[in-house]
Amino acid sequence: MKNSSRRGFMGKAFGAVAGVGAVGALYAMKRSWDPLPSVKAAGFTTLDMSAYKDNELITEKWRGKPIFVLKQTKTMAEKAEANPKDIERLIKVGDSYFMVCIGLCTHLGCIPGYNSDEESFLCACHGGMYDFTGEVTKAPPPRGLDIPPFKVDGNKLVLGEEGPEYKKMKETGVTL
Repeated sequence: MKNSSRRGFMGKAFGAVAGVGAVGALYAMKRSWDPLPSVKAAGFTTLDMSAYKDNELITEKWRGKPIFVLKQTKTMAEKAEANPKDIERLIKVGDSYFMVCIGLCTHLGCIPGYNSDEESFLCACHGGMYDFTGEVTKAPPPRGLDIPPFKVDGNKLVLGEEGPEYKKMKETGVTL
């Protein structure tokens, strides 16, 4: 009788230790699979759109990529409104229009430069040109500059979150 109770206690003790070890191992595995806090933080970027000036290109950073933000002047907005294809590419925040796109040429991934006098982008690698809305005006780029996922939140733009404006752009083929 003494042996069986001692044997039962040892079995229960071994089972408890093994259970605690299994829970610890599962917790460690889950933690190793979760994204790092720095990766989570890089997923969303909030831009205060009131800080941008007319026809001044500002390059922000989102997920390690350059993001071009260009506030449209009144004349640029009027030109874009005259062409439905151009106005579709612009993002309206408050009363202003903005061109927000990933600053990488859709041909080979070079970073185009902006000429504020001509209101156009030039990719010097192969001579591709884009207008002030990010639409191709001279080949070889196969499509306009890509627009990152965004959501308009009052006077702010949240990059990395798909809002209704972005979903509409995606449905109409303005961006990928």
